[in-house]
Order: sequence, then C-alpha cells, then structure tokens
Amino acid sequence: MNILSLFDGISCARIALDNLGVNVGNYYASEIDQYAIKVSRKNYPKIINLGDIRDVQASDMPKIDLLIGGSPCQDLSNAQKGLGLEGEKSGLFYEYLRLLKEVKPKYFLLENVKNKWGELMSDYVGVDYIEISSAKFSAQSRPRYYWTNIDFDKLPINNCN
Repeated sequence: MNILSLFDGISCARIALDNLGVNVGNYYASEIDQYAIKVSRKNYPKIINLGDIRDVQASDMPKIDLLIGGSPCQDLSNAQKGLGLEGEKSGLFYEYLRLLKEVKPKYFLLENVKNKWGELMSDYVGVDYIEISSAKFSAQSRPRYYWTNIDFDKLPINNCN
C-alpha cells in the first residue's frame, strides 16, 4: 500500500499500520516539526518526508491507497478562542480536503477533536463523523471525531477499557 500521512507527527499512523499487519509500500509524510521528523526518521528511515502540506502536490506521487491525517485542532478546541476553520492552524483542514480530492485514495481517515464545527466538516468531507472516545484505545480520555470511508462497524468501540 502507498500511504500519504498528513500532519504526520512522529508517524504514529505508521506504527498503527505495522501493528495491524498492513503491508506498507511507500509511506509519504507531510510534517514540518523538526523534532517529530527526527523521531520518525529514527524509527522509519525510509519515510518520504514531503514537508509543508501546502507544498504537497498529488501529481508528484504515485497512486495513494490510504490518505490519513489529523489537521491541527487549536482553533477548533473548546479550550481555545474558537476561530474554527477560519483559524490559522485549523484552517489547514482545507489542505487535507484539497489533497483528498486530488489524490482520490481508495481509503481515507481524518481525525480531530470533538468540536462545534463537526457537522460543517462532515459536509466538506462528504461523510458523517463517528465519535469515539480515545479512552477506548489509550490513556487519553478525550472524545474524537473521525471521518472515513473505512468500515468501522467491526471495531469493538463499546467493549474496550
């Protein structure tokens, strides 16, 4: 599989794919934080870092099977000023949308914090969000929104501790 991970961080998506036994061919990552990139390269030297999402062009990549990402949430979070999708960082959501339309992946997954713009984001993405508490899968206790065309019906979201 060819993977494009936007807002890649320390490549946790790659770790999850490995844990699931997904055969990753090329893993393209868009990330700008130098420390996160350093961690990713240490763990996965073959990651192809594309830098700033605003510079990523679908025409420069092969067919992408899975587009994954979680755009910045600072302006969406209830703990912040609430500039929403018009905020400088959370507005990068539109870059995810641009690449979703350009890349036309077989599968996609978008994640973000629970927020009051969820319905609007669903309209843009073209699918309704699924709300899952991170406490079901990790030490975090935060509700998250997920937009995807992957069948989530088989996840044990109600039986996890």
